[in-house]
Amino acid sequence: MAVAKGAYLNHISRESTDVTRLANFYKQIFGFEEIKCPDFGFKVIWLNLPNAFTFHLIERTPTTKLPEGPYSATSPVIDPSHLQRGHHICFTVSNFDSFVQALKDKGIESFQKSVPGRPIRQVFFFDPDGNGLEVQSLEE
Repeated sequence: MAVAKGAYLNHISRESTDVTRLANFYKQIFGFEEIKCPDFGFKVIWLNLPNAFTFHLIERTPTTKLPEGPYSATSPVIDPSHLQRGHHICFTVSNFDSFVQALKDKGIESFQKSVPGRPIRQVFFFDPDGNGLEVQSLEE
């Protein structure tokens, strides 16, 4: 039996050396809306995807030793085809074909595949900081 009762996704956070660039990407690609954010003493942008969750983009500490993504790629190069086995956030969209075309129009490299035995198509790609993203079609 689960300890937590009534749990749901509240927010996801990502660090970035350029939170403004990252926020603009998520606004343009997924339609996130910027919402009011407290002053933490460092740059933070909160984004909201209506009826879904909030995204907290947090300025990376300048002295951090960790490089920016893709931490979980199965290859040392940024290759979207490796994301299906790595850390990523997945969204579902109702306009899969036009979404994939918009990625192409923006010059965003991606990798497409289908879920075996199910009518779901997937596209994998990276945000500007190298964080893995997946977008799925709705089940048909």
